[in-house]
Amino acid sequence: MKTPVRCGWCLGDEQYESYHDNEWGVPLYDEDKLFEFLILEGAQAGLSWITVLRKRENYRRAMDNFDAEKIARYGSRKKQQLLGNSGIIRNRLKIDSAISNARAFLECRNREPGFSEFIWSFTDNEPQQNFFKTLADVPASTPASEEMSKALKKLGFNFVGRTICYALMQATGMVNDHLVSCYRHMECRELAS
Repeated sequence: MKTPVRCGWCLGDEQYESYHDNEWGVPLYDEDKLFEFLILEGAQAGLSWITVLRKRENYRRAMDNFDAEKIARYGSRKKQQLLGNSGIIRNRLKIDSAISNARAFLECRNREPGFSEFIWSFTDNEPQQNFFKTLADVPASTPASEEMSKALKKLGFNFVGRTICYALMQATGMVNDHLVSCYRHMECRELAS
């Protein structure tokens, strides 16, 4: 069987390839899953995505399966427990951010139009189709991710800079950044229509 052509960033690691093939770039509207990606993308700041991806199951266990209501209630005892957990990224600012972002997420989710519609509004509520030929063509941020970053910060979120927001947009299919040579490019376009 012929190996499919994939985006070069995932090659050589089975877990990374599986993530690329099954999740990355697939339009995601579920608010709880969007919150999970928001937390994970924030944890990635300054690190590679594969580092976070390898720790995702540990995060799920350590952070109550990304239950925002539970995370929003974490106190100093739980923070200390998380800081001692070698299965996650033990960075006090990122842990504090996850807790404050859970609170901001709950407030946003309970207002109109809700978190999913709010976050998708930065792509006019539909996946943006890009046609990049090389990894060098793919931007680290865009005007839309900058707008999203500013809006999220205004709502009390942190670790949501424009690059993190663009990574969130890529991961959750708000933009289709699979290279045109990648077999997933057309599949994600079809999922969006």
